Amino acid sequence: MDMKSIKELMATMEKSGLKRVRIKEEKGFEIELEREAEHPVHPQPIPRPEPVHYHHPHPHPHHRPPGEEEKKVEKKEGTYITSPMVGTFYSAASPDDQPFVKVGDKVEEETVVCIIEAMKVMNEVKAGKKGKIAEVLVSNSDPVEFGTNLFRIV
Repeated sequence: MDMKSIKELMATMEKSGLKRVRIKEEKGFEIELEREAEHPVHPQPIPRPEPVHYHHPHPHPHHRPPGEEEKKVEKKEGTYITSPMVGTFYSAASPDDQPFVKVGDKVEEETVVCIIEAMKVMNEVKAGKKGKIAEVLVSNSDPVEFGTNLFRIV
């Protein structure tokens, strides 16, 4: 990574409002950038408002009105392939190509599942796990951050 690329990254951080970014390349190069607050923060006393007491009409979960059911969060089985960096997600090598993988495809550890573009560099993302693609969680050309879930595999 050269100084021009680093300056472009800094400008991108400024435009997008990112406070911190870390990039680690396969060849061992690693960089971490962090922006300071735009305006220095000077500690000032914070006025404390009077406590607010809320009335909860149904404090106990078993005392709900008829027809009001508890919302259940469905936890999906499987593991996730996550983004290794900040960038733009691409499901295919070019707009005219088929996606690298789609729901139902079987993947091996070395299967390329997508590309993340970071600073005009296309980085292949490999599955890293064996399994079957159960869900694609990101749309083509979406911006992603480090750790964003991209695919769910079972």
